Amino acid sequence: MGKEIQTPADLELEARRFVESLEPGEAATLITLSGELGAGKTAFVKAVARALQIESVVTSPTFVLEKIYNLPEDKPFKRLIHIDAYRLESGSELAPLGFDELLRDPGNLILLEWPEKVAETLPAPAARISFQLLPNGFRDVSYD
Repeated sequence: MGKEIQTPADLELEARRFVESLEPGEAATLITLSGELGAGKTAFVKAVARALQIESVVTSPTFVLEKIYNLPEDKPFKRLIHIDAYRLESGSELAPLGFDELLRDPGNLILLEWPEKVAETLPAPAARISFQLLPNGFRDVSYD
């Protein structure tokens, strides 16, 4: 069991803590987000976006697959890239998004939902985060 998230405020604190732990590397920072529908993956991405001071409304990219948000200049990353692979059948379907190019840019923080759908093409992520909806309505967030 990881960290239990009971309230929206808990999620905001967890996202802020997570963002503060990140540092750009030589390539993009890839974070994978796993969990069933409704477990909190997109809510976490929205909280990360707020922690990064993104002013745009962040919505799920389920139907467009990818959304890119520019970050303020004082942040360690240049862009937050939110990818939802739920509708994909294989990793090769990431190619039209320019995924390989996105991975090469150290200014990119990539949060990818449903990594199991495209696992065969993913490099090792900087972090694997799993979300589980608990019977009491709270969420469990675990890091690998």
